This record gives sequence, structure tokens and C-alpha cells, in this order.
Amino acid sequence: MEERAEQGRTQENGRSDGMAREPRSSPCTSLKMFLVALSFAYFAKALSGSYMKSTITQLERRFDIPSYLIGVIDGSFEIGNLLVIAFVSYFGAKLHRPKIIAVGCVLMSIGTFIIALPHFIIGRYEFETSVRWVVNSTLNPSPCPVGSPADLTQDGKLPEVPATGCEGDSNLSMWIYVLLGNVLRGIGETPVQPLGISYIDDFATEENAALYVGCVQTISVVGPVFGYLLGSLCAKIYVDIGFVKMETITITPADARWVGAWWLGYLIAGVITLLSAIPFWFLPRSLPISGPRGPEKCTPEQTSFIKDSPLLNHKYPADKHTSFTEMAKDFIPTLRILLGHQVYLIYLCVTIIQLNSLIGMVTYKPKYIEQHFRQSASKANFLMGVINIPAVALGMFSGGLLMKRLKLNIMGAARFAFGTSLIGYILSLFFFAMSCENAKVAGVTLSYDSMDMISYDKHPVFTTCNSDCFCSASEWDPVCGENGITYVSPCLAGCTSSAGSGKNTVFSNCSCVGVAGNFTASTGQCPHKDDCDRMFPYFLALSVITSFIISLGGTPGYMLLIRCIKPQLKSLALGFHALATRTLAGIPAPIYFGAIIDTTCLKWGQKRCGGIGACRIYNTTAYRIAYLGLTLSLRTISFVICIPGFILLSRQLKKEERNAIHGALANGGTELEALRKEEFVISNCDQLQQTSDNSTDRETRL
Repeated sequence: MEERAEQGRTQENGRSDGMAREPRSSPCTSLKMFLVALSFAYFAKALSGSYMKSTITQLERRFDIPSYLIGVIDGSFEIGNLLVIAFVSYFGAKLHRPKIIAVGCVLMSIGTFIIALPHFIIGRYEFETSVRWVVNSTLNPSPCPVGSPADLTQDGKLPEVPATGCEGDSNLSMWIYVLLGNVLRGIGETPVQPLGISYIDDFATEENAALYVGCVQTISVVGPVFGYLLGSLCAKIYVDIGFVKMETITITPADARWVGAWWLGYLIAGVITLLSAIPFWFLPRSLPISGPRGPEKCTPEQTSFIKDSPLLNHKYPADKHTSFTEMAKDFIPTLRILLGHQVYLIYLCVTIIQLNSLIGMVTYKPKYIEQHFRQSASKANFLMGVINIPAVALGMFSGGLLMKRLKLNIMGAARFAFGTSLIGYILSLFFFAMSCENAKVAGVTLSYDSMDMISYDKHPVFTTCNSDCFCSASEWDPVCGENGITYVSPCLAGCTSSAGSGKNTVFSNCSCVGVAGNFTASTGQCPHKDDCDRMFPYFLALSVITSFIISLGGTPGYMLLIRCIKPQLKSLALGFHALATRTLAGIPAPIYFGAIIDTTCLKWGQKRCGGIGACRIYNTTAYRIAYLGLTLSLRTISFVICIPGFILLSRQLKKEERNAIHGALANGGTELEALRKEEFVISNCDQLQQTSDNSTDRETRL
């Protein structure tokens, strides 16, 4: 009775013997609090990560760097993960997981603030333009200075002295701060996923674990909605807002030289990430394992921590105290066992290849929308956030719900994930048909002589109509002629005079625009978006459908990873999976996708101090084939690898089933033997009793 009373008091406090110092809160409440806190942490890290991707074109233009270098910056997040993830996953599973997650969130916020730092320590953004803001002046300098193209250097630059203060210009190296901040973000994000998911799987019932993981991952996909919306808002605001007069800015958000207030979003994301760390400091190290009915209907009997419970067959007790030395000695043998698991290795290869495809596609999708369909960065980010990401979130949640409703086993989950991915792949082939003609730019996509057909052959920018002008071939200062053709600069359009100022500047007497030479041109590229506007809604609709279908298999695929291995290897398997995918997909994918995209550039910008800057216009046909072709080729390879994966998984399940049957038979034999022994004892007792009774009867008769 005393033992029962003591056990009741322990259950009432929601603690086991190994949790004497934990807060006096019920396990139901603590698990729900952990779910809320982890969901918010997922939201925060997803928001800052998606905001990083939404600022790709802004960072390219601000720091004058090509796409492959942006890929290096984007991949630096994964480098941060790579540094610590294996050790955090292995040792963190045996330590205080909520507090380790809290420390990670703090590091993430510091890294996010460091990314925004360059804006406050470098000068104002200067873009190449011949348009000036002139006050109280009706006479502007001629955009066509007298000279000859022969006076230019071989690379098409004007032989002039570099801008004042160019030697001290720190823009060339400021992107390193962005890279270092992103590395720190990656280090901080490391414990959130493996420790958070394993914590839920340890202390939730088996039937609810998949739903909880689905809920958390759904919230993590809601984060990018706000990340891209924040990116859309900041892209509309000029980078130096508050420091310059907006009347003097001669470009619009649709211009290839426009840079939005990229730094502002990082400050907001940093504050949100810092707030997400707070709840984890108050959560317990471990919880009593829930009964069959789940934490939402907990009773003291169900939440008692019974170490011999069959529920522990797939749980791994995190509160088992082990010395650091013992854990270190077990690390290599445990890792060897994990990597010897064939199904796990196949799963790893498939997800690495598919994530290469997914990460490369998502990283450059806003840029693809901007370049191919001639949308502004703000609109591209807005559409990603409002249309595409919610479809992914709905798909992730629906996948977790379907897995619970259909009660899918491991093989069912694998088939479901494969089927959804295959359907999405087939639908993605239609993206190749959704083409859009490039802008008509004289000297870039068409020649000055033939203004009808777009051609991507190399065209000369100098011709007879601008031969009297002393122009630079490397400048990008587009103007739209009356004939609907865009010219690289007013000088190359042969314009000899201009009127007005700022965005309202009009160039006149442009010899290349019309034969008579009395035609005008206005600032900026010609719109020419009729064909794109017709095709763009179909592209968005197909993008939403494919995103939803592919994401349906996300949660079943993730639960396959957890269930195909032994419980003791769960945390390490999650951690090593994250390590491998980040190393072999997260780091290289943005770099080689960016490098391949760079090869389709038709016109590079020029840095102030010389050298190639950001790309101004791409060959849209080559861009589409390279971007979509690389994405789908990788997914094709992953499908081929899935075939041996299914064979190995089927063999593993059959083997486990045979072992279970043998185990049941062995247990049944033991129980039968016990029953026989019991019957034998009872029989002997009966015989003794009968002998005793007979003896007594004889004595009585005597």
C-alpha cells in the first residue's frame, strides 16, 4: 500500500524517479507547450531562411556578384550545420534537449543580425546611369558625347580614371559578412530539427507522432509565406530609404538595377528568432511516456513511466544518464551500425538527389519568375508567398493526416511518397512548354539592322547610327525607343539631347530609333509583356498543383526514415540524414545551379572599380532549359535508385515479420511449458490430497 501511495504521488507530480528536479507540470501540458515552442522555432527559422532566398537578386545587385557566388552565400548556412550537426544530434539526445534548442535559436538570431550589418558600414548604393536629377535647369548634358568607338579600350570601357575613393571601396568584400552571418545561422539551426522531432517521437504515442510531426512541419512551411511576403514588402522599398531623397532615384522596382531594403527584413527576422528561444528555457528535460490514448486524454495511470512497458519498443529513454566518455566511445560503432543499414543508405541517396533538385529549384525560382516572365522582385516574392508556399503547407499537413487515417505502414508510406513524387514529376514536364520571348534589346537580343527577329547570336552594339557618339559598351542604362525597342544606353541609341529630370527624362534626336533621327526614347526597358502575361497564370496554376502533390509525400517520407531503423539509432539517424543532405545537397546545389544560370547571361553589369558585376539580362530560352532540365534530370536519377530501395525494404519487412513470428512461438512455448509445470504441481497436490484423504478415511474406519 505504501509503494502504491508513493507511486501515486510521483504520478500526480508528472515525474519519474529520474526527473526529481523537473518543474511540477503535467506531462500533457509540457508536451503541448513543447509542440507550440517547436512550431514557433520552426516558423522563425523558416521565415529567415525563405527571406534569404527572396533577397538573392537584391544581394547580387547590391554587392555586384554573379549567381554562383550567391549560391556560395546561400550554401554557407548548410556549412554551419555541417560543423556541428552530427555531435549535436548524438550527444544532444542524451542531454537537456529543450535548452540546447534555446541556445541554437539565440545563435540564429545573432547570425541574422550580422547579415544585415554591411548596410550600416558601407556607402550608399550607386547604380550606373546617365540620367541625373537636375534642379532648376532646362538644359541637360548631351548623352552622346562627340568621339569615336575606336577610342574605347578593347573591353568596351571608357578610358577614364576610376571613380574617386574606388581603392577604399569595401563593397567588394562586404558580402563576406553575409556569408559569416549565414554560417552562424546554420550552426544555431542545427539542434532544432533532430532534437525537436526525436523529443516528440519519444514522448508522444505512436499513432499521434506522425500527426504531431506533420503539424510542426506544416507550421515550418507557413514560415516561408511570411518570409516571402516580407521579402516582397522590402523589395518595394529603396535600399537607402531614409538616407536619400526618393525624388532623386531615377529607377523603378522593375528595373534590373533596383535594390530593395534587403537589410530591413533581416532585422525583423532576427527579433522573431530571438523571441522563439524563450519558451525552451522553461521546458523539462524529459516527460513520462504517454499511454495509448495520447496526451490529450492523460490520466495518472496512463502517464506513469513504466520502464518495462511495450510502448518502449520504439522509444528511446532520453533521461538515461551516461557519462560523456562512454557516449564518445559508442559514437563510431553506432555510426558504423547505422551506415550498414541498407534501406537507410538507399533512402539517404534518394533524398540527397531529390533535395539537390528541390533546393536548386526553390533557390532560383523567384529569379526565374523575374527573368523569364519579366516580373519585379517584389511581385515574384509575393506570388511565392501567397500562392506557392500555402500549397506546400496544405500538402504537408494533408500527408500527415492521410498517413494517420489510412494507417499506412512503412511500405505504404514509401509507396505513397514515391507515387506523389512521380505524379509531380510528370506534371513538371509541362513547364517546358510555358515559354516567354525575351525582351527586344538592340545589340543584345537583336541586331541594329534587323529589328524583327530575336536572335541570341553575338551582336555588335556599335553601328553607323551611333558611330559619332563616344559610348561605353559595358554600361547598362536602358532606354525605350518610340519603335518599341530597348537600347542598352541613350548614348548607344544615338540620342543627342535630353529634357526633364529623374524618371521623367526624355531623350530626343535618337538616330538609332528612327531613320530621320528625330525620334525620342524614355528611361527604362520597354514593357513588352503581352505574351508573358497570357502565359504567366498557367505557369502559376501548374506550379501550385505540382507543389501540393509533391509535398503530400513529405511527412510519410519523413516517418519512413524514423521507422525503418532501430529506436536507439533514431536521433543519430535523423542527425546524420540532415548532415548528409546539407553537405551533399544544401551546399553544392545553389552553387552549381547558379553557375549554370550564369552561363545563360547575355549582358553583364559593370562594377564601379572594374570587373564583371551582376547579370542584367539572360537568354530566356537557355535559362529555361538549363533551370528546368537540371531540376528534372536529378529527379529522374532518384526514381531509378528507388527500385532497389523498394526491394531491400520489402526484404527487411519480411525478415522482421519472420522474427516476430518466431519470437511469438518461442514465447508461446515458454508459456505452455509454464502451464504444464503448473498443471503438474496441481496434479501432484491433488494426488497428495487424495492420499491424505484415503489415509484419514482408513483411520476413521479403523
